[in-house]
Amino acid sequence: MLKIIPEQFIRYKFMNSLFLGLSVGVIFILYRPLEPSIYSLGGVFLAVGILIIARFYHTILNTEWFFRISLLVEFVLLFAMLFFLKHSYTYQTALILYIGYQVTFVFGSYLVRAETLLLGTDELLTRLDTAKQLGYLLGMGVSYLFYKIIEHFGVTNNQAQVYDLHFLLVFIEIVVIVLIFKSFRKVKG
Repeated sequence: MLKIIPEQFIRYKFMNSLFLGLSVGVIFILYRPLEPSIYSLGGVFLAVGILIIARFYHTILNTEWFFRISLLVEFVLLFAMLFFLKHSYTYQTALILYIGYQVTFVFGSYLVRAETLLLGTDELLTRLDTAKQLGYLLGMGVSYLFYKIIEHFGVTNNQAQVYDLHFLLVFIEIVVIVLIFKSFRKVKG
């Protein structure tokens, strides 16, 4: 049986939100090759996926599954970014990234519900949401500075800037995955 370690979990969610803040603008460049109908199809997949996940809440709203699904989501993101760094900008890359991100979004509602239930106290939820917002704000600020700094050094092409940012994103994602492992402890039960 697994137990959440709140202090470590809050650190993990801070870094997870830092990642989100850093990456918030990249989708406009990454998804550019895709036609609008793909977004409609992706939206249908997302809604159906969320409906299916909700049907399993009776089984998966526990710490064990929360840990597994959190890891799955983060590894999908890591592999999508590594795929992008290897293959750069093509239609297929954009489509694979879009599918990868959609897979992670399918679990979004579940993850928020589970963390609320598993942390359970107003104090911890306040600290968690504060850490998440601070991470998100810091990530957006760092991404702005990152783009301005590399622009100063002559990298002005949007695709090149987003590509370069992915090295930082991969590093942050690895830290996020390490923090997930630190956020849970096995207990005898």
